[in-house]
Amino acid sequence: MLQIGNLTYRIGDRVLLSGASVSLPAGTRAGLVGRNGAGKTTLLKLITGELAPESGDIAMPRGARIGQVAQEAPSGPETLLEVVMAGDRERAALLAAAATETDPHRIAEIQTRLVDIGAHSAEARAGAILSGLGFDAATQRGPCSALSGGWRMRVALAAVLFAEPDLLLLDEPTNYLDLEGTLWLHAFLARYRHTVIVVSHDRDLLDAAVEMIVHIDDGKLVPYRGGYTQFDRQRRERQALQAKARVKQEAARAHMQAFVDRFRAKATKARQAQSRLKMLERMEPIAELVDEHVYGFSFPDPAKPAAPPLVALDHVAVGYGERAVLSQLDLRLDVDDRVGLLGQNGNGKSTFAKLISGRLKPMAGEMRGSPRLSVGYFAQHQLDELDPDGSAADHVRRLMPGELPARVRARTGALGFPGAKMDTPTRELSGGEKARLLLGLAAFGAPNLLILDEPTNHLDIDSREALIRALNDYAGAVIIISHDRHLLEATVDRLWLVADGTVRPFDGDLDDYRRRVLDDRGGARGRGDDAAKPNAGERRREAAQRREALAPMRKKIKDSQSLMARLEKEIQRLDALLADPALYTRDPAAAAGHARAKADAGRQLAQAEEAWLALSAEYEAADGAG
Repeated sequence: MLQIGNLTYRIGDRVLLSGASVSLPAGTRAGLVGRNGAGKTTLLKLITGELAPESGDIAMPRGARIGQVAQEAPSGPETLLEVVMAGDRERAALLAAAATETDPHRIAEIQTRLVDIGAHSAEARAGAILSGLGFDAATQRGPCSALSGGWRMRVALAAVLFAEPDLLLLDEPTNYLDLEGTLWLHAFLARYRHTVIVVSHDRDLLDAAVEMIVHIDDGKLVPYRGGYTQFDRQRRERQALQAKARVKQEAARAHMQAFVDRFRAKATKARQAQSRLKMLERMEPIAELVDEHVYGFSFPDPAKPAAPPLVALDHVAVGYGERAVLSQLDLRLDVDDRVGLLGQNGNGKSTFAKLISGRLKPMAGEMRGSPRLSVGYFAQHQLDELDPDGSAADHVRRLMPGELPARVRARTGALGFPGAKMDTPTRELSGGEKARLLLGLAAFGAPNLLILDEPTNHLDIDSREALIRALNDYAGAVIIISHDRHLLEATVDRLWLVADGTVRPFDGDLDDYRRRVLDDRGGARGRGDDAAKPNAGERRREAAQRREALAPMRKKIKDSQSLMARLEKEIQRLDALLADPALYTRDPAAAAGHARAKADAGRQLAQAEEAWLALSAEYEAADGAG
């Protein structure tokens, strides 16, 4: 069991943790969440002893092994298998001792322990983990020095997973993974035997792999049972109850204070007034819950409508120099398509995106595009291409030559950089703020097509939800490459698989793709899936048929969701107007009109929600029946 008791830690004058306590029973898989800067990474460092708390204590069983991904990725001449197996220090020490030990009793103890920890099957286990993270057999026996930084970080992750520590600490483990590696990691962590604490902005990981959420809230550690979706619902319910209690308490306080003010000076009422005054002093104020403000994203609808198809490919090949990476491309992209690209890193997803965006030209075949096609392109490597000395306003100004400074600043503010933040040099911005700026710049010219290559790597969960809403409101076409399954499921309606040197439509949904990945990478062992492998193609064909049959219902559900979002936004707007006390004296008629409009929007929202619930239930029943 991990027990954290009355932990306090501060950085300068800022208190990150104040009397924080939580207990995690052995074998608990917990997700650690909280706003940016709340202290998630700091808590992990306190657990490992890298930092010392101001007060409080952290208790674990004696001899418990703690594991986390090494900060420096392995880069020596050792093979990947050697590096991963060296991650289990106990095994390495026992093998070294077995080679030199002469005492027969000690030799027996060593051999027994080696059997207990499965030391003799270590290479097979290490290979299975490396395979799950995307390394083929040949690469596993090659040197780490041949890999890029991102792939070496995967080796570091494989090493800590292989060691199976009693307490596994993971800080954003999916940042260097593709979708396939992420899906495998979800399944691995869901079966992990020991205690796990994972910090992640991947909502699907926090739903699929953990059974408890620990929320860092105002310096406290608040546990919630279930995954992230259950946590989010429980937290909002708690906020609503606390807000009601606060309103009730404020009314009671006001009533008592009025009595005190009125009767304090009267002899006959003085004792009663004094009694109420003491009650006021003892009444602990209920704190107002304030959510961290998250700026939304806004992608302007295409400025110039384009005739379909946006892009048509006929036997196209594309690559670098004289080497074709992809060939036999026969695809069509229309004006309202939402496409998610599947396929492991290195298969050519980014190459395909560069082809569609015009950054690469076809080596063979014919590529036709609408004459009015304009493309907004976002890729993670562009974060390093921002001018480190230039501010967000400077980057926007370059796209608005000759415009008045006030208009430039207004446009920069609309991208989510208010006040002084728009004048901050980009080198001082967080990764999420840089990503926000690049997304805004990519969509600046109101393109017909947005191509987003891993847009969520530096975004927190709330910002990812804001991005999903913006993409669903956007009227143009979208192509997304992402390891975030939740983003893909919420925004795309077509899947294309990049594999075997080409790109073709994938017959199935993300659940089918997950099963395929886990089958291919050995992630479904122990679940009796081996016998079902010969029928994988048949399952995918059946899933494709189900998807096609259910497509009209999915569109109705999506339309209902869009309507609910619009009505909620309208109700928020009317609430803001009605919250102005001066409105009722300045323009009573307008106030009454706003109230009627809000009531009407509320009725429409209730009807839309009922329709959405009915459609969703019908869809789930029909999908489950398949």
